[in-house]
Parts: sequence; C-alpha cells; structure tokens
Amino acid sequence: MSNTTLTQLQEGLTTAYIDGTAAANLAYKPAFVSNNPDEGKKVISVIEDELMKCDQFQISVAFITMGGITPLLQTLKELEKRQIPGQILTTNYLNFSEPRALKKLEELSNITLKMYDVDRADQGFHTKGYIFKKEEIYRIIIGSSNITSAALTKNKEWNTKIVSTEQGEIAMEIVKEFHQLWDSKYALFYDDFYENYKQKYEIIKKQREIAKRDEISSTEKYKLEPNSMQVGFITNLRKIVDAGENRALLISATGTGKTYASAFAMRELGFKRALFLVHRSTLAKQALTSFRKVFEDKKSMGIVGAGYSDYEADYIFAMVETLHKADNLRKFDPEEFDCIVLDEAHHSPANTYQKVMEYFKPKLFLGMTATPDKRDDGDASRNVYELFHYQIAYEIRLQQAMEEDLLCPFHYFGISDISMITDEQAKARNISEEYFGRLTGDERVRHVIEQARYYGYSGDRVKGLIFCSRNRECEELSAKFNRLGYRTVALSGKNTDREREAAFERLAMNEADTTDEMQPLDYIFSVDILNEGVDIVEVNQVIMLRPTQSPIVFIQQLGRGLRKAENKEYVVILDFIGNYNNNFMIPVALSGDRTYNADTIRKYVISGNNTIPGASTVHFDEIAKEKIFNSIDKIRGMKSIIRESYISLKNRIGRIPLLYDFYEQGEIDPLVIIKEYKTYWQFLEAVETGKDSCKLNDQEKLILEYLSKTILSGVRPSELCILKEFLDKDTISTSDVRRELEYEYDYFITDQEVEESVKVLQGHFVSKDDEYQKYKFMNILRPDGEHTMRSVEAYQRCLQNEEFNAQIRDIIKVGLARYKDKYTKGKSEDTPFVLYEKYSRRDVSLLMNCGKDLSSTMYGMSRIGDDVFIFITYHKEEAEEGKNYADGKPDYADAFEDNLIFKWDSQIGKDNSSPYMQKVLTAPRKHLLVKKSDAETGFYYMGQFDIVESADSQKEDNNGKMKPIAKVTMKMHHPVREDLLRYLQSNISKENEAV
Repeated sequence: MSNTTLTQLQEGLTTAYIDGTAAANLAYKPAFVSNNPDEGKKVISVIEDELMKCDQFQISVAFITMGGITPLLQTLKELEKRQIPGQILTTNYLNFSEPRALKKLEELSNITLKMYDVDRADQGFHTKGYIFKKEEIYRIIIGSSNITSAALTKNKEWNTKIVSTEQGEIAMEIVKEFHQLWDSKYALFYDDFYENYKQKYEIIKKQREIAKRDEISSTEKYKLEPNSMQVGFITNLRKIVDAGENRALLISATGTGKTYASAFAMRELGFKRALFLVHRSTLAKQALTSFRKVFEDKKSMGIVGAGYSDYEADYIFAMVETLHKADNLRKFDPEEFDCIVLDEAHHSPANTYQKVMEYFKPKLFLGMTATPDKRDDGDASRNVYELFHYQIAYEIRLQQAMEEDLLCPFHYFGISDISMITDEQAKARNISEEYFGRLTGDERVRHVIEQARYYGYSGDRVKGLIFCSRNRECEELSAKFNRLGYRTVALSGKNTDREREAAFERLAMNEADTTDEMQPLDYIFSVDILNEGVDIVEVNQVIMLRPTQSPIVFIQQLGRGLRKAENKEYVVILDFIGNYNNNFMIPVALSGDRTYNADTIRKYVISGNNTIPGASTVHFDEIAKEKIFNSIDKIRGMKSIIRESYISLKNRIGRIPLLYDFYEQGEIDPLVIIKEYKTYWQFLEAVETGKDSCKLNDQEKLILEYLSKTILSGVRPSELCILKEFLDKDTISTSDVRRELEYEYDYFITDQEVEESVKVLQGHFVSKDDEYQKYKFMNILRPDGEHTMRSVEAYQRCLQNEEFNAQIRDIIKVGLARYKDKYTKGKSEDTPFVLYEKYSRRDVSLLMNCGKDLSSTMYGMSRIGDDVFIFITYHKEEAEEGKNYADGKPDYADAFEDNLIFKWDSQIGKDNSSPYMQKVLTAPRKHLLVKKSDAETGFYYMGQFDIVESADSQKEDNNGKMKPIAKVTMKMHHPVREDLLRYLQSNISKENEAV
C-alpha cells in the first residue's frame, strides 16, 4: 500500500473522529449516512456512489423489495456491463422480501444471490451491511437500512460508513462474519430456495389481502379523511367566502385530490345545490363517484350531457358542451346553485365556459387546475387568475405534494434514445418516411421494450401509458407491440368517449377479471389526449417517446402515474432522451425550478436524486446526461421563455411585475433577463409595446444599464447599500453605510472598499477606456469631505422620475436579496468568496477591489496583490485538425485526481523560474476557480490551495516545438463537494461518441 493512501486514511480518520475542520479526501473519510433531502443526502445516493467506484461488493440485508431494487437498476446494469462481481445475502424472515425483486437480482450475470433460512437456523437475522472493496481498501456501510424504498430514500435511518485497509481489524471481522453467513448450511442458492419461498410468499400475501379487505370494509363506514392539502384548502376557502368574495382558485398538482377537496368543501360550507362543470363525460362520472363517497346518500346526484339529463339532482355533474347551450341554461334559475365548480379551470376562459359563467350568479365560482398558466390558444389576455379575482384558495405544486406524501413515489430514468432525429424533425407536420422509420423502426421498438421490461413496474402486471410525437407514430408502434405479444391500443381525438373509457377500463382491470368480451391492456399509446382529465389510478409505468416541449406538458404526462392506488408502491417513468434542443426542460420540470438559471439546471441533473423529496428518485444514464448538458449549454428561445414567464407572473399578480417579483416568486432568474435585454426597462419596452408608459431619458437608461451589469448580481452589498441610502438622502456618511451593512448583513467594510465602491458607482468599473467615457457622465455621486458623500444633482432629478425611481429600487432590492440568499453564509477563510458559488472574472475584480474590470486580461492565472487566482476550464475546446490543442488553451492536463488533489499545467513556455510561475509560487493566498466548459460564463469557487509540488517539464506546442512548462500538484484546503466533482468530471464527449 502506498504512503499516499495511508496518509489519506489517517487524514480521513482525523477529520471524522478528532478534528472536523481538518481537510481530508472524502473517499477516505468515515461518515454518517442518513436520509435528509433538504441537505442533499439520501442513503441510496451513497450506496450508488460506492457501487460505481468498487471492484467488488457484498451486501447482507434482511429485506429486499422491488421498491428498493428499482431505483438501483440503472447502476446495477452498469455494473453488469463492467462485470463487477457482487454477492447479496438476504433472508426469509417474516417472508417480507419480494420474489420479483430476488428474481430481478438473479437475472444480473455478475450477481450471486443467497437466502439465509432463519426458520431452519432458528435465529433472527437483522443485518444491514454493504461492503465495497476497491483494490486494498474496504468501504463498509452498516446501520439500519434494508433494500427497501423507504429505507433508502426517506425513512429516518442511521448508518455509519467506515473506511479501512483490508488488514484493518473491524473490516476483517465484518468480512469474516459475512463469509461465515454466506458459507453457512442455512444460506441457500437461488435455485434451492426460490420456488418454495415464492409459493409461501404468495400464500401469505393472499392471507394479508383477505385481512386487509376485512379491515377496509369496517372502516369505510366512517367518513373519508381529508389530506393536508384538502384541509388547508377548506380553511382558506372559508376565509375567502366569509370576506365576501365569490370566486376562488385551487391550484393543485395532478393526483393530490382536487375533486375530493371540492366535495369536502361543499359539505363543510353547507352548499345545498352545486354544479360541477367538466369538458369530458369521463370526468363527470369520476367526479360523481368521488362526491358520493363523501356525501353517501345525503344528496341526490346526476349527470347532464353524454346522454344523461338529471337536471333535478342536488349536485349536477355537467358537460360544458351540453350545458352552455341557451335552451339548457334556461332550465335553471341564474341563482339556482350555491356553488359552481369548474374542473380543469385553465379552460375556463373559453367561450363555452364563459357563457355558463355569465348566465349563473352563484355564491361561489370555484376553479380547480394543476396548470393555471397553460393557455391552449396562446392568447395571453385570457387570464385564469384574473377570472377568479386573484383569489388563490390553495396552491400545491409537485415538489410540495411529494414532500407531503400526497402522491405515489416515482422512479424516473432518463435513457438515451436511439431514434437520432432532432425535435424539429420529430414534430414536423409532414415528417419524411426516413425520419418516421427511425421513430418506429424495429431497433427502436426492441430498445424500448428491453428497457420497459428491465425497469419494470409495481404490482402484478404492467399498466402503462406511452406518449409519442404524432398519432401515426402511436398507431405504428401499437401495432408492432401487439405483434410482439403485448396488448395495446392507440388513442387519439378520433376515438369516441366510449372507446376511450373502454380502453381505460381495460388498462385498469386485473388479469383475473378477463372475459371473452373484455381483455386487459398492457399499454395505451397517445400524443396528448391523456395529458389531463384522465384518472387511471392504476397506471404503474409511463414511457415518454417524444421531445419535451414544455415543463407543463411534461408534468401533466408524468402526473398520469402519480395517483396512489392499492398494490401500487411506485410508478416507473422511462424518458427516452434524443438529440433534442429542449432537453434542458426535463430537469426544469422535475425540479420545479422555474428560474432557467443554467447552473441550477446543471446542478439538478447531477444531484437531483439527492434532493428530490420523499421516496422518489431521479436517474439519467451517462449519454442522456450529456445530451441534457449539451442542451443546457445551447439553450435556445430564451427570449420567448422570458416572455412566457413574464406573462404568467403578470397574470398571477395582476400588474406589471418588477424584477424582484421574478426573484421572490421563483420565476425566471433576473440575471437571465438582464443577459438578454441589458436592462429590465428595455425588456418592458419590448414586451409592453403599444402601451402608454413613462419614458426614461438617455442618462436614466445609461444608469440602469451600468448598474444592471455591475451590481445587480449582489456579489457584494456595499454599492447597493450606498444607493439605498441615497434614495431618501442627498448626503450620507460612511458610518451610515457601515451601520447598515453590519446590522442588516453582518458585513464589515474596509476604508479601501468604501473608496472602491464610490469609484464603482462613478462608472470606473469597466474594462476599456471607451466604456468609461460612456459611463462617467452618469453622475450618481461624489465624495464630499473625508467621511461623507453626496448624490449629484442630476441624479436627484432622475430619482424624481417615478418610473426611474422604481427601477433603481428594484435593482437594489434584487441585489441585496441575492446577496443575503447566496453570499452571506459559507465565506471561505476570511475571503469575500463563498465555496462552490459561481463567480465571473468581473466578480473577482470587484471583490478584490481592483478599481476596474480586469476580466479582459484575466486568463488562466491572475495575481492581485497577495492573492493569485487560477481559472480553469475543465473540458477544453476541441483543437483544429493538425493541432494538439485549441490556440491559447493548452492546459489539457488540468484535472482533479481526487477531491483534494488538483494537477495543473502552467501556461506553455512558463517554467518555475519564469515571472509567471513566480507569481503563483510566491503568492501567500492561492485560489482555484473551475468551470466545466466554455459554455459556462462563471467559475465555481473551489477554495484556497497549497502547492505540494511544482516540477519543471516540457510540452510540445502547436508548431511541434518543445517548450518549458511547470507541472503543479495542488492540495485544496477543503475537499471538493462530491456532486460538483462528479459534474466537472463527467465526459462531455460521450454524446458525440455515441452518435
């Protein structure tokens, strides 16, 4: 064993058990392993990481279920591909382990499975241990986690990870114990235990189901119990009604129980007569069934439309297409109903709904939708929020619904598609036969079926939905699936409601209920008719074979499988990801983050599995991951995304939004808007064309442009606080600024920074003289004595312009909020930098009080006083043919060896004796900043480092000449965070190799 390895082990032990502030390679540090998604921690993520890094593994757990195995399937497939050997030992204790899970493990060629017979051994078996070996090092996780969904993702589980050499006493004892159990006469191979165990499991399962049915039949006599969303909704709705409002909106993720919520509300608010308005007969029947469970026989209920005419019922469930006709409306008095519920309320601006709403005068119009921002006709003026008087009774989106356990957990797998066509080709109205053949070819069909079989489903049989790009594709794929023995149908707008209902019923039915007239379906293919208003709670697998065009549609389709159902522990989502421009929308939809900040999107692709709430998991295979990164790097149509976000926000709040509204509401990141439009005012001029608005003069526009690009990001608060003080005063003192910064932000400003902040606000913070000549006439402030400063009269006049004043206040508010949220915590070693936050070269110039923007001269290395900054692009641009590297970017050796050691090559032609390297070697403080590729504008601040070694060497330049360089080994003061390291190291060339 090398001395380096021993040193790393010792450092890891020191950090874990003696001094937590000591730096240690995370790979060699013992750790506490638990589930805490808020902190980005899940047991499953640690186990997956260790599996991916080991040479062999052994697992001993009492229980194994499909819910525990399914989220590991992508990792296990990769291990099989690499033929990493594994031994898994489980038990027949309580007959809890699921035969399907055991069979799935046995089918993997690299895994040997055994079951310890506790009945014959006459002893309990409660081990929960995961042993991973890489070369001479063991990493062992021991604690409370079995291989079940809850244990690996959401339960309070306590586990310890130990790191040891193979000669370590504890490791030797654990491995010895495993082998004793594995070699025991009570440990049976798969072929020796499986059939008998499966038989006994099925018998006991049936007995449990019988007992469960008996229990349910007795409890159903009691009224249904509302969930957390429904209780909160009723509480708020009562307040809205008591305040005299007659309209309200419920925004609730698909599957959280909107219909039951409305039924409980009708009952609790004592509404005697109610109308439930829908756009499909299926929905009317489903709603009526739900209401009957809440009201039993206390109200008469009936349907209007689709052949029904129960106009006299207390509670009527009506088709809008039927009811909106004048003859049918006149059958009711306008004040006939206490409440009118509009299901899928994003359709309510349509003329048919409006005729109903204009005719009736109920005590309450209640709209319900999961997608209030969806506009089918693209008419931005049709505002659902306005229609319901901006009275949101309750709002719960997907992420919160998962946190509150209102939905069925899902296991999402992003899998690389093999159709290899672009999204433009996929959605073209007249698709060519060549491209259509790629979508429906035998190879793609085999690929989809292979993945669907491997990743499986929860329950006794598959009940799946498959979403495609076009109806013709649905029909062709359905036919091919059927020829291969599957039972499928393709549904489109051509099918009648009766045909759709029959298909839904066949998909939901159990195999045992098969008759000559009616057989089950395995899959329903469709384009978009299943996106909303379809309540097939039994769906246990959703397959997406189309480009993601919108996060809203993505969540609608994902949501088809999220309703809880008996014997359904989870739903499997298989998303086949091609070379599509809009792949970046997948992590946007899954995360629920609407900021469209590229760094946030990238971070979710890497660590979404750690942070997604509850038992759900998210996995992307490596090629799919790189396709998404590629899409993020080249996000297209950002201006239209910004406009869409603006319209939604404006509709929601009922006025023209400020930048701060975007920030506060979690909409598009203000910096994304500024990047596209330079100032928010310029964006408003573009989007609010033709409307009367207060105009800004050239000086006011110039000030907004400068401040937006200089201080809006909030990397430091001093300039923002100075501007804030000047909103109400002509003259301010340095002590006023100090007091505000210390009190509000715990920020202590130096005299030098005060001087530099004044210069920044005078237009000095530019990279070129012509820029300074442009901005120096802004005339915002000037020094006025030794400790005071005064705003220039011209700036005071500008502030009297109400619109300009509002824009300045908005910039200050956003900047200070960003500083508070992003930069107040985690400052590294008495520097102005926060570990792992993103900084541009411009930001470094500002924070180091350079007096001007030095980014144009800040390349791979920059020395500023006692500090040296190394800027690294981890994956360089491709070199031109015949060259070793892209001109000016020869640093191909730059890489993390592990999360403490970084190897760096100096600029070509610069060895240790050069002034260049002397600047690096002699700097008291050395900082490393890294970005993955040139597509990223900012660098992650990785912290300070020490130089362990710097050796002179040589490198061939693009002209074939050998030139001197220095090969430098750095040791970070802080180990690099695992998720960030994984992101930086992921190979961006894999996508091209796959193509």
